[in-house]
Amino acid sequence: MQHTSYLGLLFCALTSTCNASAKACLIASTNNRIIFQEGDCAQRYTPASTFKIPISLMGFDAHILIDETHPTWDFTSGYVDWLEQWKQPHNPKLWLANSCVWYSQVITKKLGEKQFSRYTKRFQYGNQDVSGDKGRHNGLSESWLSSSLAISAQEQIDFLNKLVTNTLPISVDAQEKTKNIMYQETLPNGWKLYGKTGNGSQQDTNGNKISDRQVGWFVGFARKGEKVVTFAQLIVDDTKQATYASVRAKAALKDRINPILSDLYKNT
Repeated sequence: MQHTSYLGLLFCALTSTCNASAKACLIASTNNRIIFQEGDCAQRYTPASTFKIPISLMGFDAHILIDETHPTWDFTSGYVDWLEQWKQPHNPKLWLANSCVWYSQVITKKLGEKQFSRYTKRFQYGNQDVSGDKGRHNGLSESWLSSSLAISAQEQIDFLNKLVTNTLPISVDAQEKTKNIMYQETLPNGWKLYGKTGNGSQQDTNGNKISDRQVGWFVGFARKGEKVVTFAQLIVDDTKQATYASVRAKAALKDRINPILSDLYKNT
Protein backbone atom coordinates (compact mmCIF):
# COMPACT_ATOMS: atom_id res chain seq x y z
CA MET A 1 0.00 0.00 0.00
CA GLN A 2 1.29 3.46 -0.89
CA HIS A 3 0.54 6.45 1.35
CA THR A 4 0.43 9.82 -0.40
CA SER A 5 -2.23 12.18 0.95
CA TYR A 6 -1.25 13.24 4.46
CA LEU A 7 2.44 12.60 3.90
CA GLY A 8 2.41 14.41 0.58
CA LEU A 9 0.99 17.51 2.21
CA LEU A 10 3.54 17.19 4.99
CA PHE A 11 6.34 17.02 2.41
CA CYS A 12 5.40 20.42 0.99
CA ALA A 13 4.76 21.92 4.39
CA LEU A 14 8.11 20.92 5.86
CA THR A 15 10.44 21.26 2.88
CA SER A 16 11.14 23.60 0.00
CA THR A 17 11.15 20.85 -2.61
CA CYS A 18 7.54 21.31 -3.72
CA ASN A 19 8.17 24.82 -5.08
CA ALA A 20 8.97 25.66 -8.68
CA SER A 21 12.73 25.49 -8.15
CA ALA A 22 13.03 21.72 -7.77
CA LYS A 23 11.53 18.32 -8.52
CA ALA A 24 11.63 15.57 -5.95
CA CYS A 25 11.12 11.86 -5.44
CA LEU A 26 10.81 9.94 -2.22
CA ILE A 27 10.44 6.19 -2.16
CA ALA A 28 10.47 3.92 0.89
CA SER A 29 10.26 0.14 1.22
CA THR A 30 10.15 -2.60 3.82
CA ASN A 31 10.38 -6.35 3.24
CA ASN A 32 10.72 -5.66 -0.51
CA ARG A 33 7.35 -3.89 -0.48
CA ILE A 34 6.98 -0.24 -1.47
CA ILE A 35 5.21 1.57 1.37
CA PHE A 36 5.52 5.12 0.07
CA GLN A 37 6.29 6.63 -3.32
CA GLU A 38 5.93 10.18 -4.53
CA GLY A 39 7.36 12.03 -7.52
CA ASP A 40 9.25 10.72 -10.55
CA CYS A 41 11.29 7.85 -9.17
CA ALA A 42 12.03 6.17 -12.51
CA GLN A 43 14.31 8.77 -14.13
CA ARG A 44 18.02 8.01 -13.89
CA TYR A 45 20.57 10.54 -12.63
CA THR A 46 24.19 10.45 -11.54
CA PRO A 47 24.56 8.56 -8.25
CA ALA A 48 27.35 10.97 -7.23
CA SER A 49 28.64 10.08 -3.76
CA THR A 50 25.86 7.58 -3.02
CA PHE A 51 28.06 5.31 -5.17
CA LYS A 52 30.44 5.17 -2.22
CA ILE A 53 28.10 2.49 -0.86
CA PRO A 54 28.85 0.04 -3.71
CA ILE A 55 32.52 1.12 -3.74
CA SER A 56 32.68 0.22 -0.04
CA LEU A 57 31.12 -3.17 -0.77
CA MET A 58 33.66 -3.78 -3.52
CA GLY A 59 36.54 -2.69 -1.30
CA PHE A 60 35.60 -4.90 1.63
CA ASP A 61 34.78 -7.90 -0.57
CA ALA A 62 38.14 -7.60 -2.40
CA HIS A 63 39.97 -7.16 0.96
CA ILE A 64 41.25 -3.73 -0.02
CA LEU A 65 39.34 -2.38 2.98
CA ILE A 66 39.77 -4.21 6.29
CA ASP A 67 37.49 -2.65 8.90
CA GLU A 68 36.14 0.75 9.99
CA THR A 69 39.60 2.16 10.71
CA HIS A 70 41.83 0.25 8.28
CA PRO A 71 43.43 1.02 5.97
CA THR A 72 44.39 4.61 6.65
CA TRP A 73 45.75 6.36 3.58
CA ASP A 74 47.49 9.73 3.61
CA PHE A 75 46.42 12.66 1.47
CA THR A 76 48.90 13.16 -1.37
CA SER A 77 49.49 16.12 -3.67
CA GLY A 78 47.48 15.60 -6.84
CA TYR A 79 44.51 13.98 -5.08
CA VAL A 80 41.10 15.67 -5.38
CA ASP A 81 41.15 18.48 -2.81
CA TRP A 82 37.87 20.33 -3.34
CA LEU A 83 37.24 20.43 0.43
CA GLU A 84 39.76 21.34 3.11
CA GLN A 85 38.65 18.40 5.27
CA TRP A 86 39.87 15.99 2.60
CA LYS A 87 43.49 17.11 3.06
CA GLN A 88 44.15 14.66 5.87
CA PRO A 89 44.58 10.90 6.33
CA HIS A 90 41.35 8.94 5.85
CA ASN A 91 40.10 5.51 6.88
CA PRO A 92 36.85 3.82 5.72
CA LYS A 93 34.66 5.37 8.42
CA LEU A 94 36.04 8.90 7.91
CA TRP A 95 35.88 8.43 4.13
CA LEU A 96 32.11 8.00 4.22
CA ALA A 97 31.61 10.67 6.89
CA ASN A 98 33.58 13.26 4.88
CA SER A 99 32.46 11.91 1.49
CA CYS A 100 36.10 12.02 0.37
CA VAL A 101 36.43 11.60 -3.39
CA TRP A 102 40.14 10.71 -3.53
CA TYR A 103 39.72 7.78 -1.11
CA SER A 104 37.07 6.33 -3.47
CA GLN A 105 39.45 6.74 -6.39
CA VAL A 106 42.26 4.91 -4.60
CA ILE A 107 39.91 1.96 -4.02
CA THR A 108 38.68 1.82 -7.62
CA LYS A 109 42.21 2.03 -9.03
CA LYS A 110 43.26 -0.85 -6.79
CA LEU A 111 40.29 -2.84 -8.09
CA GLY A 112 41.19 -2.18 -11.73
CA GLU A 113 38.84 -1.71 -14.66
CA LYS A 114 37.71 -5.32 -15.10
CA GLN A 115 36.95 -6.02 -11.45
CA PHE A 116 35.31 -2.60 -10.99
CA SER A 117 33.02 -3.18 -13.97
CA ARG A 118 32.31 -6.76 -12.93
CA TYR A 119 31.15 -5.73 -9.45
CA THR A 120 28.90 -2.97 -10.85
CA LYS A 121 27.23 -5.48 -13.16
CA ARG A 122 26.87 -8.07 -10.38
CA PHE A 123 25.12 -5.45 -8.27
CA GLN A 124 22.82 -4.64 -11.25
CA TYR A 125 23.52 -1.02 -10.32
CA GLY A 126 21.57 1.43 -12.50
CA ASN A 127 22.70 1.48 -16.13
CA GLN A 128 25.95 -0.31 -15.11
CA ASP A 129 27.97 2.01 -17.37
CA VAL A 130 31.36 2.74 -15.78
CA SER A 131 33.06 3.88 -19.00
CA GLY A 132 33.34 7.51 -17.81
CA ASP A 133 33.32 10.68 -19.90
CA LYS A 134 33.17 10.09 -23.64
CA GLY A 135 36.60 9.67 -25.17
CA ARG A 136 38.47 10.28 -21.89
CA HIS A 137 38.91 6.71 -20.59
CA ASN A 138 38.39 7.90 -17.00
CA GLY A 139 35.69 5.50 -15.79
CA LEU A 140 37.75 4.24 -12.83
CA SER A 141 37.93 7.70 -11.32
CA GLU A 142 34.97 9.63 -12.75
CA SER A 143 32.12 7.38 -13.93
CA TRP A 144 29.89 8.04 -10.91
CA LEU A 145 30.62 11.80 -10.81
CA SER A 146 28.06 13.27 -13.23
CA SER A 147 29.41 11.02 -15.96
CA SER A 148 28.37 7.71 -17.58
CA LEU A 149 26.89 5.91 -14.56
CA ALA A 150 23.24 6.68 -13.79
CA ILE A 151 20.59 5.24 -11.46
CA SER A 152 16.97 5.91 -10.57
CA ALA A 153 15.49 6.17 -7.09
CA GLN A 154 13.61 2.93 -7.72
CA GLU A 155 16.89 1.21 -8.62
CA GLN A 156 18.53 2.65 -5.51
CA ILE A 157 15.78 1.00 -3.45
CA ASP A 158 16.21 -2.33 -5.25
CA PHE A 159 19.94 -2.22 -4.49
CA LEU A 160 19.42 -1.19 -0.84
CA ASN A 161 16.83 -3.92 -0.28
CA LYS A 162 19.46 -6.49 -1.23
CA LEU A 163 22.04 -4.82 1.01
CA VAL A 164 19.87 -4.80 4.14
CA THR A 165 19.09 -8.50 3.67
CA ASN A 166 22.71 -9.43 2.85
CA THR A 167 21.62 -10.86 -0.51
CA LEU A 168 24.01 -9.02 -2.81
CA PRO A 169 26.31 -11.50 -4.64
CA ILE A 170 29.32 -10.82 -2.41
CA SER A 171 30.39 -11.80 1.10
CA VAL A 172 28.05 -11.12 4.03
CA ASP A 173 31.06 -9.68 5.86
CA ALA A 174 31.47 -6.96 3.21
CA GLN A 175 27.78 -6.09 3.44
CA GLU A 176 27.79 -5.88 7.23
CA LYS A 177 30.93 -3.75 7.35
CA THR A 178 29.53 -1.37 4.75
CA LYS A 179 26.28 -0.95 6.69
CA ASN A 180 28.25 -0.22 9.85
CA ILE A 181 30.10 2.73 8.32
CA MET A 182 26.85 4.11 6.89
CA TYR A 183 25.54 4.90 10.40
CA GLN A 184 24.46 8.53 10.76
CA GLU A 185 22.53 9.01 14.00
CA THR A 186 19.81 7.68 16.28
CA LEU A 187 16.53 9.52 15.82
CA PRO A 188 14.48 10.68 18.85
CA ASN A 189 12.05 7.78 18.37
CA GLY A 190 14.87 5.25 18.70
CA TRP A 191 15.25 4.40 15.01
CA LYS A 192 18.86 4.28 13.83
CA LEU A 193 19.50 6.13 10.59
CA TYR A 194 22.04 4.83 8.06
CA GLY A 195 22.70 6.53 4.77
CA LYS A 196 24.80 8.42 2.28
CA THR A 197 24.33 11.76 0.57
CA GLY A 198 25.30 12.50 -3.01
CA ASN A 199 25.55 15.77 -4.92
CA GLY A 200 26.22 16.21 -8.61
CA SER A 201 25.35 18.06 -11.78
CA GLN A 202 22.57 17.26 -14.19
CA GLN A 203 23.58 16.36 -17.74
CA ASP A 204 22.26 17.34 -21.15
CA THR A 205 21.36 14.85 -23.87
CA ASN A 206 25.00 14.67 -24.95
CA GLY A 207 26.21 13.85 -21.45
CA ASN A 208 27.67 17.30 -20.80
CA LYS A 209 27.43 18.61 -17.24
CA ILE A 210 24.97 21.42 -16.52
CA SER A 211 26.99 23.02 -13.75
CA ASP A 212 24.25 25.20 -12.25
CA ARG A 213 21.59 22.45 -12.09
CA GLN A 214 22.15 20.13 -9.14
CA VAL A 215 21.07 16.60 -8.37
CA GLY A 216 20.94 15.74 -4.67
CA TRP A 217 20.48 12.35 -2.99
CA PHE A 218 20.09 10.89 0.44
CA VAL A 219 19.71 7.10 0.37
CA GLY A 220 19.90 4.43 3.03
CA PHE A 221 17.79 2.73 5.65
CA ALA A 222 16.31 3.13 9.13
CA ARG A 223 16.51 0.28 11.62
CA LYS A 224 14.83 -0.43 14.96
CA GLY A 225 15.27 -3.94 16.28
CA GLU A 226 14.22 -6.29 13.50
CA LYS A 227 12.34 -3.57 11.60
CA VAL A 228 14.11 -2.05 8.60
CA VAL A 229 12.87 0.57 6.13
CA THR A 230 14.95 1.52 3.07
CA PHE A 231 14.59 4.92 1.46
CA ALA A 232 15.78 7.06 -1.43
CA GLN A 233 15.23 10.82 -1.40
CA LEU A 234 16.08 12.69 -4.59
CA ILE A 235 16.01 16.41 -5.39
CA VAL A 236 16.54 17.72 -8.93
CA ASP A 237 16.90 21.50 -9.17
CA ASP A 238 15.18 23.44 -11.94
CA THR A 239 17.15 26.61 -11.22
CA LYS A 240 20.50 27.55 -9.72
CA GLN A 241 20.47 27.16 -5.94
CA ALA A 242 22.79 28.53 -3.27
CA THR A 243 22.80 25.37 -1.13
CA TYR A 244 23.78 21.78 -1.90
CA ALA A 245 20.87 19.67 -3.12
CA SER A 246 22.21 16.74 -1.11
CA VAL A 247 21.97 18.72 2.13
CA ARG A 248 18.38 19.62 1.26
CA ALA A 249 17.63 16.00 0.38
CA LYS A 250 18.88 14.75 3.75
CA ALA A 251 16.90 17.43 5.59
CA ALA A 252 13.76 16.56 3.62
CA LEU A 253 14.15 12.85 4.38
CA LYS A 254 14.66 13.47 8.10
CA ASP A 255 11.51 15.61 8.14
CA ARG A 256 9.52 12.89 6.42
CA ILE A 257 10.82 9.61 7.79
CA ASN A 258 9.20 9.84 11.24
CA PRO A 259 5.64 10.21 9.89
CA ILE A 260 6.27 7.35 7.46
CA LEU A 261 7.56 5.09 10.23
CA SER A 262 4.77 6.11 12.60
CA ASP A 263 2.14 5.46 9.96
CA LEU A 264 3.63 2.07 9.07
CA TYR A 265 3.96 0.84 12.65
CA LYS A 266 1.09 2.65 14.35
CA ASN A 267 -0.58 -0.64 15.24
CA THR A 268 2.57 -2.42 16.42
